[in-house]
Amino acid sequence: MSMILVFDLDDTLYDERLYVESGLRAVADFGEQQFGWDADASFRFMVEVLDTQGRGAIFDHWLASHGRISRTLVQECVKRYRHHTPDLKLDPAAKKLLAALGGYPLYLVTDGHKITQARKVAALGIEPLFRKVFITHRHGVARAKPSTYCFERILAAEKAAWPQLVYVGDNPAKDFVNLNVKGAQTVRVLTGMHKDVKAAPGYEAQHRIAHLGAFQALLPKLEKAARSALSSR
Repeated sequence: MSMILVFDLDDTLYDERLYVESGLRAVADFGEQQFGWDADASFRFMVEVLDTQGRGAIFDHWLASHGRISRTLVQECVKRYRHHTPDLKLDPAAKKLLAALGGYPLYLVTDGHKITQARKVAALGIEPLFRKVFITHRHGVARAKPSTYCFERILAAEKAAWPQLVYVGDNPAKDFVNLNVKGAQTVRVLTGMHKDVKAAPGYEAQHRIAHLGAFQALLPKLEKAARSALSSR
């Protein structure tokens, strides 16, 4: 019996804040090139909005502060943000873990804009570590998590059953709920923006770990649970 280990990307394998700040820097550079606005000042302004109001309308506030807000410019900022080449680093614990798990079939399943996610994967240099990278939006927005479509594709490729599949993610709003129902094994890593979120009933992972460095110690328990589930079928 082979366990199949599937990982989320954002706030699981790296700190998504790095991507957000990298994107804001790209937009700040655009403002300097296009309008002569100081890029460092623009970056600081956008980070302050991020920290105080969240990500929803950063570009609107920034453009409005210069008296240049328009739908066209906001859309251009969003495009620059999504399409920029990010400066990212894999979390050290993730780097060590993935190297240690080379004997397992490894997959990546990540939601988000397909160009954005592909550039993140490329910037991190992690695609060779996985048998396949699934960017869910490449298969249609309806197949983003909590859809199990991409996970079903993995099981078909591996000729495996649900108890053999382990998904490691961070967001209890979507990462685990349908996989729990299917009988997969789920692990929540308490990192990133969702680390303090209290999951709704049925939405929590079966296991929670403080960081990826704790995952290997959990593997024997996951393997035992898979064997037990399969033997009872």
